[in-house]
Amino acid sequence: MKLIIAIVQDDDAPDLVNELTDASYRVTKLATTGGFLKSGNTTLMIGVEKEKVDKVLEIIEDICKIRDQIVATPLPTTSTGVYVPFPVEVQVGGATIFVVDVDQFIKI
Repeated sequence: MKLIIAIVQDDDAPDLVNELTDASYRVTKLATTGGFLKSGNTTLMIGVEKEKVDKVLEIIEDICKIRDQIVATPLPTTSTGVYVPFPVEVQVGGATIFVVDVDQFIKI
């Protein structure tokens, strides 16, 4: 048994959860916050048999595309600590994925 932990952007999460559940995978969704842009993320936990990991990763890759987005700088930009926002182009989307071996799985 494997546990897939996928951290995805909030914009991608609804489509990804729908696609995974339509493919009969069970998904637990957690609301999380990213550190750099202070924006919302979604962390998904998906328990699957070892032979199904590649299919889940394929679904995640199909839905969670990396894209460029213009955002205001999230940090003070002067030496006095005054917040003067200016637009910056950053890459968002994609997914950060951890695949963990689960030695024991108990379904209650």
